[in-house]
Amino acid sequence: MLKEKGALYGDRYRVIITTDIGGSDYDDFQSMVHYFLYSNLFDTEGLISSAWGDGRKEHILEAIDAYEIDYPKLKEQDNNYPTPDYLRSITKQGEIGFAPYKGYGKPTEASEHIIACAKKDDPRPLYILGWGLLEDIAQALHDAPEIVDKIRVNYVGGPNKKWGLNAYQYIRENFPTLWIIEDNSTYRGWFNGGFMDGDYANDTFVETHVKGHGALGDYFYKKGPKLKMGDTPTVAYFLRGVPENPEEESLGGTFVKVYNRPEAFYNRDTTVEDVVEIFTVIEYTFTGPVLDHYDLDKPAFMMKVRNQFFEGFYVGDGVYKIRFMPKSMGVFEYEIISDIKELNTHKGAFTSTWENAENRRDQGQGLTNWYSDSLDEKYLDGFIYGGKSISNHRKYYLDDFKRLLDSIK
Repeated sequence: MLKEKGALYGDRYRVIITTDIGGSDYDDFQSMVHYFLYSNLFDTEGLISSAWGDGRKEHILEAIDAYEIDYPKLKEQDNNYPTPDYLRSITKQGEIGFAPYKGYGKPTEASEHIIACAKKDDPRPLYILGWGLLEDIAQALHDAPEIVDKIRVNYVGGPNKKWGLNAYQYIRENFPTLWIIEDNSTYRGWFNGGFMDGDYANDTFVETHVKGHGALGDYFYKKGPKLKMGDTPTVAYFLRGVPENPEEESLGGTFVKVYNRPEAFYNRDTTVEDVVEIFTVIEYTFTGPVLDHYDLDKPAFMMKVRNQFFEGFYVGDGVYKIRFMPKSMGVFEYEIISDIKELNTHKGAFTSTWENAENRRDQGQGLTNWYSDSLDEKYLDGFIYGGKSISNHRKYYLDDFKRLLDSIK
């Protein structure tokens, strides 16, 4: 049962958003519109472009331009809405691209901003909502490890984790005490399942209640005519619920503590007989020629999996490594593509299966504040772990979103 606690009930939270807005998916644009409409309830300290596609800082600024048009109406309702100029001042460019095998690179405008905010004299934790890569968070932790107890991360994993595995693994191995929600599938409940009758369906809701509702509504519609907002659960998590305890019900999902995250290490090519859980970090190690004076931060080869390409790295002494994560179940085939002929002989496959609750038990990784999707059948929506812990509240959260959209119409 949802408790009457959270931002909708007067609790204020410090927030930084890292986003891949501007990439190939329109959901970050929609989620940013949603966040701006609720931004009077938060102490926003940063808006960071941390993209694995074409997204850049300019795309956040573009969304702020739409917010600026509606700002006078919003300010009439509540003086706590941040000014457009303030939002522009805290918009920062993060890492462009993926971290090398070691999991971090060089400081960025964004990583330095995270550190500065985390070190503020404020007793409240700094919540970082991860809508994109973890690269800037990993960089901040590398450069200022003392902030690990100051920040809390609510992270939409899934595809973001798949592409940013090196930063993810660096954090997991070096900062096991970090408070983090690793949401690999629960977030999908926002646009899958739940009450979809009449104008609550993904397309009709946008056509009826978003389009024509201020500059923000039109901006939302222009970017995507169907409701997705896959990153919005990280915001809704704070609107109603008990953010301090991810195991409580919230509008952004219900999660469970995990003490182990699945990993698999291979020094050989695998076959379909090699079985891993969905969302497992798979690491392949290959041997090849010793390279002199090679930039270890530069990709040395690629792995092709289902027509997508992932970066592999030379780590020295004739050793080459690459990580991959399956975000669905089934058989995955791969091949290595490289100018290094010794590596081009590698190809293989593996099989991905359901996640096993038994494997979440303590196996020595030292995770103390790590949370992930619930495997409870009452929250299972088809093949979506935890999906119903969000979609069960669909009418409630869309009604409230509709209320704010009507206020700027």
